[in-house]
Amino acid sequence: MMKKILASVAAAAVMVGAGTAAQAETRQERSEARLAEMLEGYQAGEPVNCINAIRSNRLTVLPHVGLVYDAGDTIYVARATNPNMLDSDDVPVIERYSSQLCRNDVMRTFDRYSPSFSGALFLENFVPYHKVDNGEG
Repeated sequence: MMKKILASVAAAAVMVGAGTAAQAETRQERSEARLAEMLEGYQAGEPVNCINAIRSNRLTVLPHVGLVYDAGDTIYVARATNPNMLDSDDVPVIERYSSQLCRNDVMRTFDRYSPSFSGALFLENFVPYHKVDNGEG
């Protein structure tokens, strides 16, 4: 009887773990699809360490992906080094030391619904995506 209970508990744990992994993958896929829509009509350039980011209201957090900064004709994407640590309930707080936003700036995340610290955010380089001139006009 005890073996049956342990087997049932183990099977349930595996199913719960698989469900959680599948949900995380789905959330990341949704964010990747949203990013692909944002970058439609844009072409990637050479990655940079810092960007001129004066207006913070143009900064978008993509859960399980990273940060996106819309500078008009250029969109900058900085992927999180550990994308699973950036959830939709996280609000990044960035300590900036100039008008530039740099991948090495101190970035912390806090839970949206409580004032509790939820983690540190580390970014890869910012990849600029420039609007492609399709020759119409």
